[in-house]
Amino acid sequence: MAYKFVDNYRERGARKQLVKHLEKRGIEDKRVLSAIGKVPRHFFFDETFWNQAYRDIAFPIGDGQTISQPYTVAYQSELLHVKKGDKILEIGTGSGYQTCVLMELGAEVYTIERQESLYRRTIQVLPYMGYKPQFFLGDGSRGIPEHAPYDKIIVTAGAPFVPEVMLKQLKYGGLLVIPVGDEKSQKMVTILRVGENDFERIELDTFRFVPLVGDQAW
Repeated sequence: MAYKFVDNYRERGARKQLVKHLEKRGIEDKRVLSAIGKVPRHFFFDETFWNQAYRDIAFPIGDGQTISQPYTVAYQSELLHVKKGDKILEIGTGSGYQTCVLMELGAEVYTIERQESLYRRTIQVLPYMGYKPQFFLGDGSRGIPEHAPYDKIIVTAGAPFVPEVMLKQLKYGGLLVIPVGDEKSQKMVTILRVGENDFERIELDTFRFVPLVGDQAW
């Protein structure tokens, strides 16, 4: 595939229009909007499909996976309330686009991907772009317990339930953002850890993600 690593006035202009669109859709966090405006999303696309890069749509990236819709990335990022220096676990690296947005927000990101071909690509492309998270290949449904606890955990695939193992990897006061439902649609869920076995759960809007696959998922 031919990937485009040029970011000129046309691409920057397209990102500005995308940010305006996301504002109109209800994204209010200026830091999130600024991050979306900085990450060159077209870097994740074959040059043939550049005209799709700044549309507010998900797009196939191979292995049955997609690069998430910009609105979804912004929505989840806004829910996380990322603070500079937050230690964040990302379940499902995928293209790496969400990873970059989290890093633009100042997070220290640990990201895990189960598809080896996607993992191999992101470990090359993201450092080239200047983003250097901690990359892991494996079953994200189990989290990464050896590096726990985390300030925040974000899951970028639809889960049938909230894996208990993820909750245990949150710090006290830590937040999990995860889409939960069936294979057709999921509710975005936030879970705040307020004690050893005490959690506050809120269900929000409906989305459609690719399924979370693993020992603690589908």
